[in-house]
Amino acid sequence: MGVSFGDKIFHSLTYVILAFLWFGTFFFQFKKGKIQAIVYASVISIIFGIIVEVLQGVFTATRQADVFDVLANSLGVLFAASLLLLKNINTVKKL
Repeated sequence: MGVSFGDKIFHSLTYVILAFLWFGTFFFQFKKGKIQAIVYASVISIIFGIIVEVLQGVFTATRQADVFDVLANSLGVLFAASLLLLKNINTVKKL
């Protein structure tokens, strides 16, 4: 059985969106600091991805848990966190 890279790209992009949504929730709704919101969003998104894969393997007969899906999900989350962290680094402050 091979690895479907199209599927892994979809997983990554989906978790980029999920992490951005969680970040928005923590930053704007719960008024957490930027770094704290990024950490919370990242941890929750990665844990969610692991739980989904475990439940998929345990409770479904037609699907199986895939460690590569967890890796793709986590890479998507880390990409989103990197984008959020890098957003303000290139900002030039006016005097």
